[in-house]
Amino acid sequence: MFSCNTSASGHSTFLLTGFPGLEASHHWVSIPINLICVVSILGNSITLFLISTDPALREPMYSFLSMLAASDLGLCASTFPTMVRLFWLGVRELPFGLCAAQMFFIHAFTYVESGVLLAMAFDRFVAIKDPLHYAYILTHSAMAKVGAAILVRAVLLNLPGPILLRRLLFPQVSVLSHCYCLHCDLVGLACSDTQVNSLVGLVSILLSLGFDSSLIMLSYALILQTVLSIASPGERLKALNTCVSHLCIVLIFYLPKLGLSVLHRVEKHSYPALAVLMANLHFLVPPFMNPIVYCVKSKQICQGLLKRFQQKRVDVS
Repeated sequence: MFSCNTSASGHSTFLLTGFPGLEASHHWVSIPINLICVVSILGNSITLFLISTDPALREPMYSFLSMLAASDLGLCASTFPTMVRLFWLGVRELPFGLCAAQMFFIHAFTYVESGVLLAMAFDRFVAIKDPLHYAYILTHSAMAKVGAAILVRAVLLNLPGPILLRRLLFPQVSVLSHCYCLHCDLVGLACSDTQVNSLVGLVSILLSLGFDSSLIMLSYALILQTVLSIASPGERLKALNTCVSHLCIVLIFYLPKLGLSVLHRVEKHSYPALAVLMANLHFLVPPFMNPIVYCVKSKQICQGLLKRFQQKRVDVS
């Protein structure tokens, strides 16, 4: 019935994959990747600390930014351990339980980040469309409810994945395409019927990334319509400038995913090392770039950071 030597999912072992053809140089190749992870963790931790301790950063936009930083930290915590295991310790084996757990958290934090980006798009739309009622619409209570809804959606959409995987049969040893576990990768390795798993995965993506990206585009269409109705060119530019940071992180989040999808369908087998590099970067680049973009574009965050350094210098002196 099965074309491979199968075992129950709980007894299967999965082998992580680094950079094909560069196994002897994994330590050197992984240095920039590990540096990106460390900088991402530091940058997002500093962002969370500043927003939680600085009274000047109490606007709804910064509350959403703290949610984004928290999801980025979760994504780093989900992917970094297996990268260290593979690149520095040379340990490729991962049991099914750990693989399924990592898969759940990677996809859940990705969906949380997508939901937060949608909430930030709505925040920018309200700030430009109805600035007088901005504080009344986006209250702390409303933001807490939005954050809870984003988290619950991410959990509910990803919970069926690991549960349904347990009913599948896998080879006793399976080789993954990346240095972490993804749903599509695991489903592709199964030896039994995966139609239900594939359908659940597709529905999950459509209800998260697909739904969010569509509404983000709609939000920006409405923002552009509102901005064009402003008479003063200076006010138009000022309104658009408030969206630059968010637009940058939306592109940083979605473009690598689009590039990886195209690469998988066109040249994955011709350039396997490039496919693995893109797969790593599409999870590593957003947590790395988000704090940098907001630190560069937000005067309040820059001022808060400088204030902390000045306080440290005063305390030391």
